[in-house]
Amino acid sequence: MSTAKKEFKKVTTNSLLKMKQSGEKISMLTAYDYTMAKILDHAGVDVLLVGDSASNVMAGHETTLPITLDQMIYHAASVVRAIDRALIIVDLPFGSYQGNSKEALSSAVRIMKESGGHAVKLEGGSEIIESVQRILTAGIPVMGHLGLTPQSIYKFGTYTVRAKEEAEADKLIEDAKLLEATGCFALVLEKIPAHLAKRVAEELNIPVIGIGAGGEVDGQVLVTHDMVGMTHEFHPRFLRRYLNLYEDMVGAFQSYVRDVKSNDFPNEKEQY
Repeated sequence: MSTAKKEFKKVTTNSLLKMKQSGEKISMLTAYDYTMAKILDHAGVDVLLVGDSASNVMAGHETTLPITLDQMIYHAASVVRAIDRALIIVDLPFGSYQGNSKEALSSAVRIMKESGGHAVKLEGGSEIIESVQRILTAGIPVMGHLGLTPQSIYKFGTYTVRAKEEAEADKLIEDAKLLEATGCFALVLEKIPAHLAKRVAEELNIPVIGIGAGGEVDGQVLVTHDMVGMTHEFHPRFLRRYLNLYEDMVGAFQSYVRDVKSNDFPNEKEQY
């Protein structure tokens, strides 16, 4: 059961642990640019994820794989300049940490130094544990990510719910405990059965953030452009749209076009 919200002047990894311990749910949304991050921070969102979903949302790619480390640093630096309170977590992009722990450390250091982000997020469990360990030795906070891991989409071949079968569920639990034992400060679980996510959240001491993982975890994350309806083609069960900005913005732009073409804009009050 959630308790009264505690105000943190600055949200830190320790703040998230205290929120879990007190039963306060953690709010997390994606941010890729200064303007949106400014709004999200002002609204009181606890954690901003500079996600590799920028590859889809901002660049129009089909998957998260094409986005580069330099591009992630650009987006992260834009977000960091906007915030006063939120914790900023930055995805390590595909190819910047898998299979080479030295490269993983170099990638994480670049993100921290060049963007000013507060932590990094990696997808995977035992397969990438050496990279997690090496990054942690540099004092860089690491968030794990299990379940549906979009960087592995070509391995899975589908975006369907993960860990429905017992063997995969057992592996996920093992990986979650391994990530915690290694030193990760939090974990994202994406698109897994709610009962499994609940079990993981109960068995781990670190915060567990869900996306399509039910309500019995320690917090929730969504892609901001999806939840405000700027994107309109994406309709997963777990998504709640709080606005329909796509239609509102199209309407505003159409009105502008009409006003320009009819010479209604600018009027006498809108000129010098």
